[in-house]
Amino acid sequence: MPTNPSRLAYFPGCAMKDQARPDELGTLQALALLGYEVEEIPRWNCCGTVYSLAQDDLMRHVGPVRNLVRVQGMGEKRVLTLCAMCYGTLTRSARFVQEPERLERINAFMDTEDDFRGGIEVVHLLTLLRDEVGYEKLASQVKRSLNGLKVATYYGCVLLRPREFAVDDPERPEVMERVVEAMGGTPTVFPERMECCGAYLTVGRSDVVADRAGRILRSARGNGADLVVTTCPLCQFNLDERRPAGAPSLPVLYLGQILAWAMGVDEPAVAALVSKEPATGSPVSTGV
Repeated sequence: MPTNPSRLAYFPGCAMKDQARPDELGTLQALALLGYEVEEIPRWNCCGTVYSLAQDDLMRHVGPVRNLVRVQGMGEKRVLTLCAMCYGTLTRSARFVQEPERLERINAFMDTEDDFRGGIEVVHLLTLLRDEVGYEKLASQVKRSLNGLKVATYYGCVLLRPREFAVDDPERPEVMERVVEAMGGTPTVFPERMECCGAYLTVGRSDVVADRAGRILRSARGNGADLVVTTCPLCQFNLDERRPAGAPSLPVLYLGQILAWAMGVDEPAVAALVSKEPATGSPVSTGV
């Protein structure tokens, strides 16, 4: 447990400052209502997004580690991220440079930065809600119930893979379902909830992504879902914007948006879903 549990250093990453801006705004409002003081780290840079799979590729870790140096400079021991891909990259890079020889080399690369000393914990929104807030406290802070709304919980790839960095059991995750239950919703477990959305194939092979998005959305609808929730802005974009013609028109929301509405923040799209009224416009669309 941190010395000051109400204070959180925050790494936004690129998407949360661009197409996923509504996700960030809603989530930060919800965290403030839960009593957290969230401070964005200064001079952050892209984490690299995709973790390098090469063993001897230290240079690829400069970007993520430099962000951890910024957290260290704030006097903090942990950093929150709202993006599944940022979480995977930062967490794995932090572990990679724990080896003394690698740490020495990475600090030599960053010769104009303070030396990274290690010991920074990367926290994802889901682990924060589960391990620190707790489901009971979260439920007690909910001001507006989801009234049994059927929520398809979509994890995607990087939150649960590889196993040693997963936020929950890679085969039987339940953290997102428990959060949905705490907000008064009914979690919908569906076969495609841990399958890849196509990720960055969205740039060069959008046809592949459209096929994946269609499968995921049909699976969710086939299991009775009223909407899909995710904690990855890229997954949200792919499911929302790359869905093929004829795919179910399920709303795709970031978890923090639903949390914000449940905590009393105005989120018209969620309100429309709960009341079973058709939503006007698409405030949850991520755009490009």
